[in-house]
Amino acid sequence: MRECVIVGGGIHGTYLVQRLLEETPLERSDVLVVDPNDRLLASFRQKARACEMNALRSTFVHHIGTEPFGLEDFAEARGREDELLSRPKYPRRPSLSLFLDYTDYVIERNDLASLHRQAAVTSIRRCDSSSETQSLVLETDAGETITTRTCVLAMGHGGRYQRPSWADGIGEIEHVWDDSFDPETPAGDAIVVGGGITAAQVALCLADRVPDDADDADAAAVTLLSRHDLETAAIEADPRWINWNHVERHLHRHPPGSQARADVLREARNDATIPPTLFDRLESVAESETLSIRHGDVRSARQVDGRVRLVLENGGCCSAERVVLATGFAPVFSHPFVEQVAVELDLECGYRGMPLLSDETLAWQRADDEPSHVFVSGALAAGTVGPLAGNIAGARRAADRLSVGIESIADATRLAA
Repeated sequence: MRECVIVGGGIHGTYLVQRLLEETPLERSDVLVVDPNDRLLASFRQKARACEMNALRSTFVHHIGTEPFGLEDFAEARGREDELLSRPKYPRRPSLSLFLDYTDYVIERNDLASLHRQAAVTSIRRCDSSSETQSLVLETDAGETITTRTCVLAMGHGGRYQRPSWADGIGEIEHVWDDSFDPETPAGDAIVVGGGITAAQVALCLADRVPDDADDADAAAVTLLSRHDLETAAIEADPRWINWNHVERHLHRHPPGSQARADVLREARNDATIPPTLFDRLESVAESETLSIRHGDVRSARQVDGRVRLVLENGGCCSAERVVLATGFAPVFSHPFVEQVAVELDLECGYRGMPLLSDETLAWQRADDEPSHVFVSGALAAGTVGPLAGNIAGARRAADRLSVGIESIADATRLAA
């Protein structure tokens, strides 16, 4: 039996397994990271490639290593300090290349790949054994059964994203997070639907592919179509949300899983915003004939003569050979797997499916008030960790409390043995 199985091998799962090995009595044989991809952080890498991200939004102290200044030391030792990019009023941020190289360095140095089991967890239930009623049984799509004392759901958004109903049934409309999306796919012109950082990145990378010698500049242009005026923000939320004192004072004063907590999160997050440096580049390219910015909410879409025609709520319309959606992720609280686990294990949910968590350990509370052995990290933990729960800083804060909760269960098991 494992002591802890982490479902998800992204930034959160990869970071957490290191903290568990460093800060708890757990051995390597006690832990496992289960993820369907062929390598750790594969989903993050794919998304970064899809929108041609060139730098992270997070600061250089936020990465998958456990030493805050590890990435900076890595850069300095290799003469890559110029890849720590400056920005007004905020600490430097790493280039994507530097971040991924350091990620690979950490994974190799700690042999984390050996802790990764390539599979998708399809269900979680309690152990049938009368002596192990608190333990959990995970079943995978490979037909494997894994028994564990504790489990952490660190699955990000679970691969689900927002796809507007008006886009249904039209093959020429693709989402930037579709596995099949390729910015290199030839197209005479394109519309990118969205108003946040990903939409801006995709619009720019498609605009970069417009031939300089295009005979018809209008036909070759990229349109960024946003429902709202483009807004800027350097990071996803006020940096004070990184600190537990701020989180406890402003979020934990409301009941766990409550609408009040959801309201605090919504007001604190800088959703659908663009970093100022990226916005400046967007405006610069928009001055050329390769990129234009329009505002409007799409009412309907249809195919006309090999093109996709979008009709807007304001009465306008636009068309292109290719339409790319950058419309964000679907709420993870309503993910079918999450809902299935909650029902099977009788776990409590609050407002719009928000898990009711222990603010001290991130354990997902059981309806019968028995101790829970299911923990969460990432977007699922926003109700306790705060508006930065889903990003790299959130992984660090979640690990602060997860490691304590998991260690306490391991200690109790040893004492009872």
